[in-house]
Amino acid sequence: MLTSGARPRRAGTSRRVLAGVCLALLLVVGATPPAAAAAQRADPGAGCTPDQPDCNVWDDEPGNPGDPGGGGDDGGDDGGGGGGGGVCRWNGRTIPCYDEFKGWFNSGDGCYYKLATPQPEAPEGQQWYVQTCNGGEDVGNQTTVLLDEPPGGFGAPPNPEELARRALASIKLLPAPLKVAPRKNIGPGLVGLPVWMWADPGPNYFGPIHADESDRGLTVYIEAKVDRIVWDMGNGDKVTCDDAGTEYTSTGQRAGSTSPDCGYDKGYQKADTYRVTAATHWSVTWWTNTDPTRRVIPQTRNSGVVQIQINELQVVTR
Repeated sequence: MLTSGARPRRAGTSRRVLAGVCLALLLVVGATPPAAAAAQRADPGAGCTPDQPDCNVWDDEPGNPGDPGGGGDDGGDDGGGGGGGGVCRWNGRTIPCYDEFKGWFNSGDGCYYKLATPQPEAPEGQQWYVQTCNGGEDVGNQTTVLLDEPPGGFGAPPNPEELARRALASIKLLPAPLKVAPRKNIGPGLVGLPVWMWADPGPNYFGPIHADESDRGLTVYIEAKVDRIVWDMGNGDKVTCDDAGTEYTSTGQRAGSTSPDCGYDKGYQKADTYRVTAATHWSVTWWTNTDPTRRVIPQTRNSGVVQIQINELQVVTR
């Protein structure tokens, strides 16, 4: 009689052997016909998370992940301050606190100031400044003003963290393309069998990536690399991996067994189709040419969704 949803009543060792054989057999499929592969890629059954509009979707055949944009900023305070005090903002947009042609930004009135050159004759204790207002946009309507003292932010040195974030904005931290075994487009997995997870280990997805930014003799260097990748298995469980993981091969030494470094070892305990996602946590380290102290700007990138189908083990009993 054929029984569905039941495990064979055998010794534990025999059951584990059977499970290993099943995993190896499920993943031994080598080649998919071109027409079928094209159809699978056309409808991978995957999508982006609602809060991640720039992610890309990969299934068993991820292809090229595309370009989700620049480095971005997942944390920190971009607000307030003139001159070198933090990142400067005006009318909801981020602007440089210093500009080579307009001078230093004063957050009190939204204008840039630089000393007029040559300096016209001025009363004792006063100086003439070229003023560019509206967050620096009124370049064609500059005025010369006489001030008793320098305006707020004037003469401030370069802000190293601002330069670090400029360097970060110049690079791309891509979400990692996801792969799992067993794969939905090859065949289902079985309840209780281990699952392997891995991602493309290339430098665009895991680093290290380097960049630098300079201003008035100060240079900030950054190095971005992945600290960890956290997999959401779609059933409430999460698995944290320190690296890209190991690709599963049906002829490898661990075929039918657990992944050596990035796996869901206990497997799924219920038959269903699960949506697997992952968050890649980047560590962006920065330092300057005048201060070797290392500081970190954390960043996170969310990958697309990969589906994995899990069935119950069916056995024949007498």
